[in-house]
Amino acid sequence: MSGYRHMFQRALAAAPERLHFAAHSHHLWPDASFLGHIAAWEDGVRLADRKWERVMGEIWPAAQAHVAAELNLPDPASVVFAGNTHDFLLRIVSAIGRHPVRILSTDGEFHSFRRQAARWVESGRIVLETLPNGDEARFLERAASGEHDLIFVSQVFFGSGRRFGDLATLAALSKPDGPWVVIDGYHGFMAVETDLSAIADRVFYLAGGYKYAMAGEGVALMHAPPGYGARPEITGWYAEFDDLSLPPGSVGYAPDARRYMGATFDPSGLYRFVAVRDMLAQEGLSTEAINAHVETLRAPLLDRIGSTALRDAELLNPPGPGSQSRFLAFRHERAAALQAALIEQDIVTDVRGDVLRIGLGLYQTTRDVEELLSVLSRL
Repeated sequence: MSGYRHMFQRALAAAPERLHFAAHSHHLWPDASFLGHIAAWEDGVRLADRKWERVMGEIWPAAQAHVAAELNLPDPASVVFAGNTHDFLLRIVSAIGRHPVRILSTDGEFHSFRRQAARWVESGRIVLETLPNGDEARFLERAASGEHDLIFVSQVFFGSGRRFGDLATLAALSKPDGPWVVIDGYHGFMAVETDLSAIADRVFYLAGGYKYAMAGEGVALMHAPPGYGARPEITGWYAEFDDLSLPPGSVGYAPDARRYMGATFDPSGLYRFVAVRDMLAQEGLSTEAINAHVETLRAPLLDRIGSTALRDAELLNPPGPGSQSRFLAFRHERAAALQAALIEQDIVTDVRGDVLRIGLGLYQTTRDVEELLSVLSRL
């Protein structure tokens, strides 16, 4: 079966012998993203100075609507975009207004949080408490202690593919005067079905277009709950709201999620994101439908992995109830060597320490899985 390869003709033709099993790391770009990128360039030269009227008046709200539909948010105005999620992290912490900021997190967060948090600890900007990412009960217990200003946790942990299950209990702890709950949804957005409708008034949600949204770099997104952080200290002029009641010299803010905006940005990522989402709608592909395709790949892979070089590996995220992460994480002492051996066969996976990650996506077929298994059995 060809699956959905017709949507990725440019990316597949660019390296026809490659088998790309790293959709969780750098998702191949569909042809629609190319068209979106070209549209951004064409609008830039056609409209010149007036392009921002189209960006903020048409492309931005279209992207907001797509995010709101994906997450089942009550109001698209709660969605804001930036170049990367690190920008949002800086603005959220700056909006808390306490020094030092007391943060609870896990030892399994991605580097955009891990590195910045480590540096903030050095400078005294924050006090950080981390717990093992597999101990959800302990995490919820500490979160309920009332000793933290900010609680930061991944929806799906990047290293293991495990999900944080009880977001509702975590969200119930969140209040405008603290603590705030931030969900890093980078491996959840458009990878697992996500309904934030019941907790949208209490949690921040961060994600981006680099992975499962298939839009590439430069299009990070955030849902910001109303009433949480009206005036971030780190702010750009795009966040300014023209409030005529303010005295001269005052720093104004937009009343919605735009209060978390920065300054001038490259809008091409938004164009690509909207183009990809429009493509998926035309193809009738929801996240649930994509996951159904991925399951046709994951099931035979897991059925036969025991007869390959990964026979002794520990699967960190075995399938369970509900929507699954889009990659399989195998802990193995030779993970790095196996990943390097696969690269020599032009099969792309990735490795994090002693964990080999195999990502699955729309552009793969059962034939691709057969080839991967065949190579793994010979290693």
